[in-house]
Amino acid sequence: MNQYSLGYFAAAIGAGLAVIGAGFGIGKIGAAAMEGTARQPAAGGDIRTSMIIAAALIEGVTLFAEVVCIILAVKV
Repeated sequence: MNQYSLGYFAAAIGAGLAVIGAGFGIGKIGAAAMEGTARQPAAGGDIRTSMIIAAALIEGVTLFAEVVCIILAVKV
């Protein structure tokens, strides 16, 4: 075990938490969109558009977190 092992471990844990959080967030968005469409089918297009925009924002933040973790792992 070298002196950088804890830094690599922290980067891996951070990347894993970012992906898990994004998965839960997009899942909740999808569930809420399906429920909203079931309650009001006429608004399905607007709900779908809002869902896609929110999912894209979550994925963008997740990608940023992944890049930070990769930079942390490389710098260590």
